[in-house]
Amino acid sequence: MFPVLQIGPFALPTSAITLLLGVWVSAYLAERVAPRFRLNPGAVSNLIFLLLGIGLIGARLSYLARYPSTFLHNPLDILSRSPGLLDPAGGVAAAALAGIIYVQRKRLPLWTLLDAMSSPIALMSVALAFSNLASGNGFGRATTLPWGIELWGAVRHPAQIYEMLAAGLIFWLTLPVNNWWKNAKPGVIFLSFIAMSSAARLFLEYFRDTSPLIFEDFRAAQFVAWLTLALSLWGLNRKLQ
Repeated sequence: MFPVLQIGPFALPTSAITLLLGVWVSAYLAERVAPRFRLNPGAVSNLIFLLLGIGLIGARLSYLARYPSTFLHNPLDILSRSPGLLDPAGGVAAAALAGIIYVQRKRLPLWTLLDAMSSPIALMSVALAFSNLASGNGFGRATTLPWGIELWGAVRHPAQIYEMLAAGLIFWLTLPVNNWWKNAKPGVIFLSFIAMSSAARLFLEYFRDTSPLIFEDFRAAQFVAWLTLALSLWGLNRKLQ
């Protein structure tokens, strides 16, 4: 865990820098792959930053609506940069709504757009896993295996590194330059990305120590992963028929 990057007199939050770098590189990649899908790079870039902006605003407003007492003593905390004052579900919902409106107004082909965004999202997942490693979030279960890492008072599975490697592999597999996507129908790359990501989450969730349990050893995220995997495979089957 290395939460702070010290550069001379400046102490920079490693997690935040990693996420910002991930957003920038992923947006650049999206612009580069857009022409392969006959999409306007500018429209794709605008969509990315629209989703980010609306997502952050939606996440903060959703948190405010759920926990208004948090801001009573200091209303300026609404402008805080703390990620702990964000509601991820609210942010995703707001970003999804904004994305749907943008795609409809620009008349962008939805499945083709999702295909183009698959490898950039996978790359962003690599950055997110590295960010969790830097901050100590998303840590793994205690283990006696020799590659365990010391974190939060115990030797644990390096769950963040497992997720980084899985996301890196999915990123490589979803790159549109690979020959196996040459004649793929619109939507096949994206549905394959969702299926691979769900399968990875289903497996890797076992090593995490931070996810809520539904049953004795079955986690909520695994239930969602099972459902998402089934739906994506069903969609792939329809696309490939």
